[in-house]
Amino acid sequence: MKPYTSLFFSLCFSVCFAQSNTEIFLFDLETSATQIELNNGQNISNNLGYDNQPSFLNDRYILFASTRNEQTDIAKYDMRYGSKSWLNFTEGGEYTPLKVPNKDEVSAVRLDKDGKQRLYGYTMSNGESTELIADLVVAYYTWFDDHTVVSAVIEGDDLNLYVSNVLDGRSRKYATKVGRSFHKIPNSNLVSFISKANETWQIKSLNPLTGVTKVIANTIEGVEDICWLNNKTILSGQNNVLYKLTLQRDNNWKEVANLSRNSISKITRLATNADASKLLIAGDVDSTATTTETTLDTSESDETTSDNSTKTSDAKAIVQKQLDAYNARDIDAFMATYTKDVKLYNYPNELRTDGQEQMRKSYKEWFDAVPDLRAFIKNRIVIGNKVIDEEQVTANGKVINAVAIYEVENGLISKVTFIQ
Repeated sequence: MKPYTSLFFSLCFSVCFAQSNTEIFLFDLETSATQIELNNGQNISNNLGYDNQPSFLNDRYILFASTRNEQTDIAKYDMRYGSKSWLNFTEGGEYTPLKVPNKDEVSAVRLDKDGKQRLYGYTMSNGESTELIADLVVAYYTWFDDHTVVSAVIEGDDLNLYVSNVLDGRSRKYATKVGRSFHKIPNSNLVSFISKANETWQIKSLNPLTGVTKVIANTIEGVEDICWLNNKTILSGQNNVLYKLTLQRDNNWKEVANLSRNSISKITRLATNADASKLLIAGDVDSTATTTETTLDTSESDETTSDNSTKTSDAKAIVQKQLDAYNARDIDAFMATYTKDVKLYNYPNELRTDGQEQMRKSYKEWFDAVPDLRAFIKNRIVIGNKVIDEEQVTANGKVINAVAIYEVENGLISKVTFIQ
């Protein structure tokens, strides 16, 4: 990551506020010819920071990216004892940990403090790391065999699909405009990926040895995360609902389970073990399950006593709307919640930006530049036209606690003061 000005960094504390808390859930799977059941769901991460990208190391251990000591490292969860340990101690942040086939190693995408992003291998015994692909900025990936990686590589504004041989260093591009979900298709010599080349996203197969690609099915609209239950059935999720698609049987995606009872508001990653008896789900957690909110009425009718004619309920609603817009990374919807002359301050009265133009530029740059933005509301206080949010933020592998005070006038946010 390139160095940014102090103003740019000051904005990171606020821009992350809309992110939600992600957790890792483990379920038992029971499947038959006619149905799929999820049982015994449990939150195995239980961490206020970022937890995502889970995978099965073997029949006993689970890997996932998890925040500790202000950075994201590789966590290892023991299903037998319900305990968590750590595999690495690098200064960079690690993401998407996967078992390297036929080796006592784990791989992960590492984002170093200087902005360098590469795929590394980590020895299980001591955590020592080795760069696996030197010249490509790998974002997401899977292993085809013990020396072949299929990955999404950052090139300009696109993610493009490459097949790389980690032994001889050769890489070849086979597709452009792909998504983040890569999986070895069970009992085959194929890897699945998400193609975004057309308006309708598609699940496609790739033979990494020949480069041949074929269309398998359309994704759920706007969803790019899947996993394979077996070589015929695909699982995917939209919001808090899990779906399945059995090839050559189902005409469309069929609902399997609603996970709202597990406090999951949005499914983001899925993974099954080798015999499809267990399912890992990473998901945004319903903020109501972890957030304490206090509303202090300052008038008999829920109207503020200030002269801006903003209701307490309206103030809370517009602040939540801008958080939701940020969570969707919709810069237009995000900026639409602010007044044209909005001012951002560092506490107590240091002016940082004045007006929408400066604010939009900085936020847009931050949206585009930081791949791991995560935050959730720890506490919210609403007093008249003021909303005070306390949040924990993860950005570039670091965890930051911050407070934002929003002031609302006539239904829009006119002033924000950040306490760092």
